[in-house]
Amino acid sequence: MAFARKVWKLLVAFKDALALLFLLLFFGMLYAALSARPTPGQVKDGALLLELNGVIVEERSEIDPLQLLLSSEAPSGEYQARDVERALRDAAGDKRIKAVVLDLSRFLGGGFVHLHDIGAAMDAVRAAGKPVLTFANAYGDDGVLLAAHASEAWVDPMGGAFVAGPGGTQLYFKRLFDRFKVNAHVYRAGTYKSYVEPYIREDMSPEAREANEDLYDAIWRAWKDDVKKARPKARIDLVAQDPLAWTRAAKGDFAQGAKAAGLVDRVGGRTEFDNRVAEIAGEGYGEGPAYAHTRLDTWLAANPEKQEGAKIGVVTIAGEIVDGDAGPGKAGGERIARLLDDNIDEGFKALVVRVDSPGGSASAAERIRRAIDRYKARKIPVVVSMGNLAASGGYWVATPGQRIFAEPGTVTGSIGVFAVVPSFEKTLSDFGVTTDGVRTTPLSGQPDILGGFTPEVEGMLQASIENIYDKFVGLTAKSRGKTPEQINAVAQGRIWPGAEAKEIGLVDEMGDLDAALAHAARVGGVGNDKWQAVFIGEKPDRLSAMLRSLFTRPNESEAAYDLTGLISMRQQVQANRIAGQFRNFLSSRGAQAYCLECPVLPALRQGGADSPWTRLAVFVGLD
Repeated sequence: MAFARKVWKLLVAFKDALALLFLLLFFGMLYAALSARPTPGQVKDGALLLELNGVIVEERSEIDPLQLLLSSEAPSGEYQARDVERALRDAAGDKRIKAVVLDLSRFLGGGFVHLHDIGAAMDAVRAAGKPVLTFANAYGDDGVLLAAHASEAWVDPMGGAFVAGPGGTQLYFKRLFDRFKVNAHVYRAGTYKSYVEPYIREDMSPEAREANEDLYDAIWRAWKDDVKKARPKARIDLVAQDPLAWTRAAKGDFAQGAKAAGLVDRVGGRTEFDNRVAEIAGEGYGEGPAYAHTRLDTWLAANPEKQEGAKIGVVTIAGEIVDGDAGPGKAGGERIARLLDDNIDEGFKALVVRVDSPGGSASAAERIRRAIDRYKARKIPVVVSMGNLAASGGYWVATPGQRIFAEPGTVTGSIGVFAVVPSFEKTLSDFGVTTDGVRTTPLSGQPDILGGFTPEVEGMLQASIENIYDKFVGLTAKSRGKTPEQINAVAQGRIWPGAEAKEIGLVDEMGDLDAALAHAARVGGVGNDKWQAVFIGEKPDRLSAMLRSLFTRPNESEAAYDLTGLISMRQQVQANRIAGQFRNFLSSRGAQAYCLECPVLPALRQGGADSPWTRLAVFVGLD
């Protein structure tokens, strides 16, 4: 029997090895096939179809084939904002494109800055005399913003358009911690340390309320101004401020109510919408909608960016800043610093640092900052362009900028430091568990989340927080040409909308990425010569691109077909936020430069790094 078992184990091992070998060969063949130069698809006379089945992001993440195989769900689609914007602007001047269609049936949103810029590109298409049509089963705030820029916004009869506005509630855990006697050690430097409040308070502090009200009021005003400018007759206040009266006036028919409020133009199903587009763009053939169309990927492949003239380098710092090689989609400090160093001799006339990040690891942010500084040491001008978020660690990496651009909807600042460290000695004591032992120094066995902290550890952690805060303020002061005292007055962990950040000197100028690039070309001495933006990054992974095209299909749970569907999606967001709060409280991370109270972007994913002091659930961060 023993011999038979050994033979059986050998056969099983042989079978597993063959399966792994065939799997590797399969992906190897795919990679080889994709390594050849792809042939752009044929652009058809008709409509440019943008099926935004997912989220708008600054930088699209790569797909890990192994994770895809192990996952029970396909990843959501991601669309780079600059790709969508470029596709729209190119379509405006191309005679083959008679109309542009945005299918928002499974649109999961994006940051305000990205949507504002895409809306401006939609306006450019309309200014060229071409209609822009949108369709959705149900529009949320992000969809309403894009639909406002359409010449015809359609909604399904069973759907509607709903405006909730930014903001909402968050959970506070102090009474729960008191009940179970969890000791939340809090260390902070600054007045506006709202991230730690859920663990030490039962409600929002007046300081945090002041900062958050100011921020969300600014974002809300920017959103309404954008919609009202595109659709002057839209009755936003009725839908947003008195939704019950609006509902009653529409007799519960949200589709007709959205039309009456001017948020959409037509109510009709998919067939009626397709027929309408066919009237404009011509009838289609083959698979897909019943009108002649060219999809986004085909359009981009057939219309590559022009590469001529002086080179302006662009490095993208998008998503959470983490230690290591993570990304794209996350800003791995090692990866971005290496990319910068590897391209420093490429002859760039200037470097634009594009930031769309709430921050993350302080050590990773500093590593990136030093790599950017090496460009300045080479006399290469550095210009910063802020997207939706450039807060905390996102502002840290912006400090080398000789000129900083932001937009009114940008969230920035959050220059502050906090630390939250839980310990459970009181909890264990209630269950009869005590601790004892021998120490050779006050730091032996520390930090001890089961037996409690020594006074020396408490003092060291607070000193560390104050030291990191002083470094952050010092870097900002040097960058902004101000004294540390002046920066300290506007820092304190407070977040600022872009326009106010300009007023207090954290930002130099209002403008988008194109404005930052144009300025970089000027200070780089390009003059009237041609120039091109060169995005610094790894070479495109064709395997990842193929997997994305094959497997990134939105799940049914991600689609909203009516008001209850939107509520269900909001519940999922809330559940993820609650899980994220507990994960951050008990996570294993190093010192963080992170803005937790900033508006969360749809595609933002959580991540972390390891550190000897954080393996025992120490969470330290810059807020």
